[in-house]
Amino acid sequence: MSIKLIKNNFIEAKQLLDHFINEEKNLEKIAQAGDLLVQVFKNGGTAFSCGNGGSMCDAIHFAEELTGKFREERMALPAIAISDSGYLSCVGNDYGYDEIFARFISGVAKKGDVLLAISTSGNSKNILRAAEVAKSKGVFVIGLTGKDGGKLANLCDVEIRVPHNGYADRTQEIHIKIIHSLIHYIEEKII
Repeated sequence: MSIKLIKNNFIEAKQLLDHFINEEKNLEKIAQAGDLLVQVFKNGGTAFSCGNGGSMCDAIHFAEELTGKFREERMALPAIAISDSGYLSCVGNDYGYDEIFARFISGVAKKGDVLLAISTSGNSKNILRAAEVAKSKGVFVIGLTGKDGGKLANLCDVEIRVPHNGYADRTQEIHIKIIHSLIHYIEEKII
């Protein structure tokens, strides 16, 4: 029973990945997001990223691969994950959890920057608030979503959706592949 459970996890993940990559529009959206990020960096802008739980881990991974190195030696790229625990607890306490990402974007982001907003449901209130504030400041929004895209879909300049209605872990598995593909794409275009 336990081996079958484990195998089924891999089979389900493979099926979702196969479905995602067989839709050409998904690959086109990744390229579109990559081109937007490259343009932001070439114009001196910064990439911000945010998410909750596992998606925050993905947001952190995105920023550290850009400021560090993915595959090729290159200049460090300006990327910040909104993830500092002191900051998050301060703003959460003073303004409420829904404002933790929006407040940062309000104070730090400038017109022409970009926000990578990650929400498997597309309906996380704090992610939506961050996207709303970003749009009001002229900050581009790239959304990684799941299910039907939720309310976040309408706030994105580029939305990359994993149309999976099951548990969030499957969607997150595709999100990290998207993030790695974006970073690789950026590295190839920016070197």
